[in-house]
Amino acid sequence: MEAEKGLRIIPVRGSTERTGHRFDPTRLDEVVVTANRLVGPDTFMLSFPRSWEFVPGQSVALTLDREVPPRFYSIASGTKDEQVDILFDIVQDGLLTPRLAQMRPGDLLLCSPPFGAFRDAKGPSCWIATGTGIAPFISMARSGTTEGKLLVHGSKTLEGLVERDYFTQSLGARYSPCCSREKDQGVFAGRPTQWIEGRELPPVERYLVCGNSLMVVDMRDILIAKGISFDDVVAEIYF
Repeated sequence: MEAEKGLRIIPVRGSTERTGHRFDPTRLDEVVVTANRLVGPDTFMLSFPRSWEFVPGQSVALTLDREVPPRFYSIASGTKDEQVDILFDIVQDGLLTPRLAQMRPGDLLLCSPPFGAFRDAKGPSCWIATGTGIAPFISMARSGTTEGKLLVHGSKTLEGLVERDYFTQSLGARYSPCCSREKDQGVFAGRPTQWIEGRELPPVERYLVCGNSLMVVDMRDILIAKGISFDDVVAEIYF
């Protein structure tokens, strides 16, 4: 639910690889894969035609057959794009992602309608992401909602900064890439938590945080310690 200064509910999404998710299989429809490209270390962007409207920040459930419980993935495409883009990492012992990585154009996939409450509101915001947690912010940016938005984007490797060139071009100085293991000009040497800890916070109304659970919890604690209201931090966790 949106509030005057942000989003008061912190939605938490389940893992993309753990078993036990409950999802109505009758809501899954067949889609045809149109592309599946490697965009980072063991990171893929899978695409298929879009047949529904969605809000940037929402997710879909995907599976290959009705015997394998669906897993949840953030949409990484814009609301006007003809294709749906899904960003995922291969989890080597996962039930689904190794098979998703093998998909080719023409293969069939089962997909749910979009769902979820991870979304931004109007006004200045700071987006913070690590790994494939960048997906909802790709969607927001491609949907034209970059005015007043800052992005702190973290990865262990430079190659893992998915869509770095796009964000550099679209956000300019409002884009802060961070890399903990490699160095490059214009890239902060460290994690997003270190970037936030080491400077005065920007004048924004809310913080949206998406990534692995440790980063999200650490970032939330840092922001609250710096005086940010709990109500002004909205997070989505990838377990």
